[in-house]
Amino acid sequence: MPKLVIDGGYPLSGSVRIGGAKNAVLPILAASLLAESGVSQIEDVPHLLDVRNMIEVIASLGARVERRGTTVRIQASHIHSVEPPQDLVRRMRASFVVAGPLLARFKEASISLPGGCKIGNRPVDLHIKGFEAMGATAHTENGFVHLQAPREGLRGARIYLDIPSVGATQNIMMAAVLAKGQTIIENAAKEPENVDLANYLNAMGARVRGAGTDMIRIDGVDSLHGAVHTVIPDRIEAGTFLVAGALLGTGVYVENAVSQHMMSVIAKLEEAGARFEDKVDGIQVWPAERGRLSSIDVKTHFYPSYPTDMQAQMVAALSVAAGTSTVTETVFENRFLHVGELQRMGANIHVEGRTAVIEGVDRLSGALVTATDLRAGAALVIAGLLAEGQTEVLGLHHIDRGYDNLVSKFQQLGGRIKRLETPMEESDAESA
Repeated sequence: MPKLVIDGGYPLSGSVRIGGAKNAVLPILAASLLAESGVSQIEDVPHLLDVRNMIEVIASLGARVERRGTTVRIQASHIHSVEPPQDLVRRMRASFVVAGPLLARFKEASISLPGGCKIGNRPVDLHIKGFEAMGATAHTENGFVHLQAPREGLRGARIYLDIPSVGATQNIMMAAVLAKGQTIIENAAKEPENVDLANYLNAMGARVRGAGTDMIRIDGVDSLHGAVHTVIPDRIEAGTFLVAGALLGTGVYVENAVSQHMMSVIAKLEEAGARFEDKVDGIQVWPAERGRLSSIDVKTHFYPSYPTDMQAQMVAALSVAAGTSTVTETVFENRFLHVGELQRMGANIHVEGRTAVIEGVDRLSGALVTATDLRAGAALVIAGLLAEGQTEVLGLHHIDRGYDNLVSKFQQLGGRIKRLETPMEESDAESA
């Protein structure tokens, strides 16, 4: 069982480069299934477990995928299946975004319903509602949702999303690019990753306007072709390093970070006392002049508000801030699983419903902790870098889903962190 070993308390300095956004590249890989001709070339694709899983999903359908470094080439003209294997889909909830491309191009799709999620309920009903508005029928049987478009194909529709779901916006957008007529998505998710997807679709020959606003218009076209596209930088990875630099840095430069994508994170860290300089190709961060962040109140919400994916990292940071802070989670109902692990390190946090009340302590202490989800893992790494003594972090498969070379990037900033691939103990082997 692999683990991270962190010796805390050492300052961070230097430069770290942010890779392509996980939450952008996954739907972009799925969208490549829409290309009837040509080859798609996707640049700045991070080496992540979720990316590997999505590549396996589209390859299982017949796409020819070649990866070299951070470049992925996809040829999707000979797709032979509209039903990705159940075991692949259940590994990763984001796999459901292949439904829109398959339904649009082949007029049918059969997708295993995604499994449960530790951080909260993420149903696909909004995706299906959008498909049905465009004329598709849907029925669920034996854990699969079977989608069927009319013989003449999907038709444009006006679709209102009850909440601005990122996944539903992406899936409906991809289904609509080949629909007859115009589709309008109202109350659409505004995330930069959806803008990136729209840009890729347009490079393939689609006609998508308004991505990044709450109303997206898509005029259907007859067919799409392969295209070359570079994925936007990962704003959550960038935010993770900005938080670490605000706590431990003597000046950390986060290269390739786009400040316009993370204004709420920067604003909250500035409110707590961190200092920033926005540069042409990145962001420089320094800790507060007084050496310790001040307490603040944070509430997660849909973009452009403070992102739920940066909640755990901020909780870790505020655990050593001066005074009492509150962090309220409005997006997911069960996203404070990291609190118990931070408490093992000496954090003074108690959860009241959807709000964590954090009494800042002078220091954290190293401990054995376990990542319960992707962003919780990042929070524990930050806490370990802060803590006195040695911290060991288990549950690295969560971190591997969304952070490319996290250990080496912190090492190049001066962090005392290493990954050990320890052999499984006998009890672990018996339960595997």
